Amino acid sequence: MPPPELPPLPALTRAECQVVDAYLEVLDVLGRVNPARGEHTYGALRAAQALPVKAAALRDALALMHERGESEMHSATLATALRVLDGERRSMRVTVPGD
Repeated sequence: MPPPELPPLPALTRAECQVVDAYLEVLDVLGRVNPARGEHTYGALRAAQALPVKAAALRDALALMHERGESEMHSATLATALRVLDGERRSMRVTVPGD
């Protein structure tokens, strides 16, 4: 049985796409740094070293939106894009696991 088909990505501006992509990359790196989920210090160190670069990309994407006059974040649309791109699972790595 094939996996269920994902809904299509909502229509986003290029800058919004960059924000979503950069945000997910920051989440992925933070998940690797999370001491409650990590296993090795070296992997966490490498992720922490990558974090400023990923955060700068997110900052730049948001700055681009602002420069282009995109002054509002359309939360519902962006949340849909994050769900389609597996953002819920990726964000779970940032949280502290329950007992």
